[in-house]
Amino acid sequence: MDANKTGKTALVIGAGIAGITVAGRLAKQGYRVCVLEKCEIPGGRCGRMTVDGYHFDTGVTFFLMPELYAETYAALGERMEDHLTLQQVDPTYHIYFNDDSQMRLTPDMSAMKAQLEAMEPGSFRCLLRYLDEAGGHYKMGVGSMLTRGFYSLPQFINPRMLLLFLRLRAYRRHTGYVRRFFKDPRLQAAFTFQDMYMGLSPYASPATYSFLQYAELIDGLWYPQGGLYRITESLVSIVQKLGVEFSYNMPVAAIETQGGRAIGVTLADGRFLPADVVVANAEPGYVYSELLPDDGTADRIDRMEYGCSTLMFYWGLDRQVPGLGAHNLFLCGDYKKGFEDIFRGVTMPEMPNFYIHAPVRLDASLAPAGHDLLYVAVPVRHIDRQHPQDWEAVRERARTFVLGRLAELGMPGVEERIRTEISFDPLDWQKRYNLPRGSVHGLSHKLTQMAYFRPHNRHARYRNLYFVGAGTHPGTGVPTVMVSARLAAERIRQEAPL
Repeated sequence: MDANKTGKTALVIGAGIAGITVAGRLAKQGYRVCVLEKCEIPGGRCGRMTVDGYHFDTGVTFFLMPELYAETYAALGERMEDHLTLQQVDPTYHIYFNDDSQMRLTPDMSAMKAQLEAMEPGSFRCLLRYLDEAGGHYKMGVGSMLTRGFYSLPQFINPRMLLLFLRLRAYRRHTGYVRRFFKDPRLQAAFTFQDMYMGLSPYASPATYSFLQYAELIDGLWYPQGGLYRITESLVSIVQKLGVEFSYNMPVAAIETQGGRAIGVTLADGRFLPADVVVANAEPGYVYSELLPDDGTADRIDRMEYGCSTLMFYWGLDRQVPGLGAHNLFLCGDYKKGFEDIFRGVTMPEMPNFYIHAPVRLDASLAPAGHDLLYVAVPVRHIDRQHPQDWEAVRERARTFVLGRLAELGMPGVEERIRTEISFDPLDWQKRYNLPRGSVHGLSHKLTQMAYFRPHNRHARYRNLYFVGAGTHPGTGVPTVMVSARLAAERIRQEAPL
């Protein structure tokens, strides 16, 4: 650790985005900080694999809510613009519907008007109303919910918050809400599918999440040159200059406690590292069940609902696939049934929806010249311990379906062009990132698991043990886990001052 710092020590378990940024914030407060990471590189789920000249980012594929990123860089003493070169993505999505019709979502409202009016006369006016209300959800949700900490029940359940829930339409299902604006089922799907970012079905999620469509179409969908992993690289470089140390291939076996405090960690190799503050950037379900003494909390979290997971295929191709945009959504089969299957026990629908990201459309440096990169995401159920799943069979069925659907849409021969292939199923997510049930989205973001009702960012008994990341408030997503890091660092400053 930084020899120039003589203050207290902080150990951060996990070098995900939240772990990196909380480490930097604590270093700015004067802590000597070391980040312990079980994998060989930083980033957690926002990692990178490089094979044969193909650079695959393993996490998010787009950049939303830039103001939250900018706040993090500023808190670390830097300007985001000095580290990230952003380009706006337009169109944001190319959507292929199950009737073979297509649509391009774009911030160009004249182009949107032409498309919507052709699909449903009068619907463009409805889109403007929808985005206007969604903008209200965005501003209220970010300012009064997403960026605030909730440390007691009265902070969350009170007349002011109840009024906010009503204004955010948290009591309405998103699909029911969107039917107020659009009759065409294709448009209903086009403005609700984004709920899957939260691991939710739009048939169960609150209408509040309409803010995602506002963020994409009005604030913009962005992409950093060098790929999304550039965010991880830049943040690591910044916090290292602040004195933060990183130790890779360093899994933690236990958080050691004494009385009402965490006193350090024991590594998998048996070494003990003492600390004045411990911060866990890992799923709370894993931390409580595997790293801490049993106090019943692990069982309580285990009874909570987890979001869906994802089958991922990373393909490096020797030629580009014509017709694909940067972000492509393929809606197949019955939209509602597809979600019901996943969330009611079917591992993968017979005709699954899927998403393809083609980052070479935005940055040609990510693959050899003339080659292509495709990230294929197929939503699936998380690991079901009551009903064992044959993930090899599911993986092969998904792969075959995706290739077949691409051929039907005029993109044949993709399989023959694949030169490099890597895939991840929920078992892989569970093993590499210690994700309970292999759920890449973690705990569900339904209303009764939001804010105060998510696992708290400080342990109830060990009061110098804190949590950051997707499993605590405000939840999954790169900008939101950055917020979790800010909330934890502020709480540490107040409760454990140097």
